[in-house]
Amino acid sequence: MDDITLTRAGLIALLDAQPDLEVVGEAADGEQAVREAEQVNPDIVLMDLSMPGMGGVEATRRVVRENPPVAVIALTTFDTDEHVYGVLRAGASGFVLKSAPPEELLKAVRVVAAGHALLDPGVTMRLVRRFTERLGPVDAEPATFDSLTRRENEVIRMVAQGLSNREIGKRLSMTEATAKTHLNRSMAKLRLSSRAQVVAAAYEIGMILPGARNGTEHE
Repeated sequence: MDDITLTRAGLIALLDAQPDLEVVGEAADGEQAVREAEQVNPDIVLMDLSMPGMGGVEATRRVVRENPPVAVIALTTFDTDEHVYGVLRAGASGFVLKSAPPEELLKAVRVVAAGHALLDPGVTMRLVRRFTERLGPVDAEPATFDSLTRRENEVIRMVAQGLSNREIGKRLSMTEATAKTHLNRSMAKLRLSSRAQVVAAAYEIGMILPGARNGTEHE
């Protein structure tokens, strides 16, 4: 049994041992993951970014596109996997380090299952900063961002800085529900499907500077 198969078996055993979780399928590569997601329609897919054949980024993009209700959590090594930025842009709801303790993985699954899109805003920001600092901003569609209202821009900036809807509402003197409404409208205009994509897109166009702290804007 190779290391990848052994790791997958360990994850299945861990998840199946939980009374509130059930493993409904498994896959050895990206293409099989896409097929399984379509056939069994799971709530969550744990996607290894290092797979033979179709990579985790493309598999995530296809799963999210072809099965909109399904949320994807990427499994990554963080320090060495340069595909993490791409998988966030592809629509993953967040990521978990392969070295994370079992309780952290279980917490991540439950958090995403409850409808929260970004597992750890602080870690995600540090990761995106790392790759934007290395690669620089990529081509984006400024006109699309120009379609946002002033308030929607403020909300997007704060999401990219790692604030929750509750924190955004408090900072902008609005309810959490109103902050969520502004975010949902912004994501619809930008054709984004997750908070993780919002973070990636904001860094892509230079809306947020790498290393910027909450409240710091790039004009």
